[in-house]
Amino acid sequence: MKKRMLGNGGLEVSAIGFGCMGLNFSYGHALSNDESIKLIRQAVEGGVTFFDTAEVYGPFTNEEIVGEALAPVRDKVVIATKFGFKYENGKQAGLDSRPENIRKVADASLKRLGVEAIDLFYQHRVDPNVPIEDVAGAVKDLIAAGKVRHFGLSEPGAQTVRRAHAVQPITALQNEYSLWTRGPETNGILQACEELGIGLVAYSPLGKGFITGAMSKDTKIGENDFRKILPRFTPEAMEKNQALIDLLKRIADEKKATPAQIALAWLLAQKPWIVPIPGTTKLHRLEENLAAADVDLTADDLAAIARAAAEISVEGERYPSS
Repeated sequence: MKKRMLGNGGLEVSAIGFGCMGLNFSYGHALSNDESIKLIRQAVEGGVTFFDTAEVYGPFTNEEIVGEALAPVRDKVVIATKFGFKYENGKQAGLDSRPENIRKVADASLKRLGVEAIDLFYQHRVDPNVPIEDVAGAVKDLIAAGKVRHFGLSEPGAQTVRRAHAVQPITALQNEYSLWTRGPETNGILQACEELGIGLVAYSPLGKGFITGAMSKDTKIGENDFRKILPRFTPEAMEKNQALIDLLKRIADEKKATPAQIALAWLLAQKPWIVPIPGTTKLHRLEENLAAADVDLTADDLAAIARAAAEISVEGERYPSS
């Protein structure tokens, strides 16, 4: 597996990481702990060195699974986790990025992961009630204490990035980015990363499964699957968004690849500091995703994708309006 650098602080990771959320959270079908651990270790065998989790996944249980799975190879992998939510009766209940909560979460995550330091600690979502300078300062203190190695933000605005970076250099931003979610190109995030020397970790690089080509307007989404409430996953939206899948399939056929591999290769080709973190619960999908690192898209290929994608309007917002 090829490697990439995130930020200017020497954090090297595999070109394709592994998003662990879906192993036991959000998609309705959860693997057992043993199945999850086995798949994570198979990812390691495939060359993955970058694993993404968060306290909110479960909540809490995903970190425990990741920690147990990676314990035998701890010195060979990078583990990212996140803070920023509050909980009531074990359930997510709004945001909380107060410095005292950040410190509390760091200690709890260290214990659940079974590590001495968190490699990359993201603020999961910006808390409007806490100045970002206070957040960055709290993480700076954790880095000084040896509990955290690198600081990150997830889904921030560009100005927030600049303010936080002035207090504690940011290693990586985690934003949704894919051929059907192009926000980082227009909201200043890619520009901020370029200017400040920050890596971009692309979550949902396969459109929460849609742009693998495995879903259609006839797909029945389970009641416990969070995609059930997403505007892009109504039958009407999926029917209209099929045009993007058709584009990927055409290119994939030419390259003897799959739509998912083309989507991931496209992301890798955008910038040398972009690292997608697709998730899966299936070994054959994991192997498919990792093989995308070896798919070569030429300048002509990328230009053809850009022209075709410009003609396609993605139907539906990323999340419900309320």
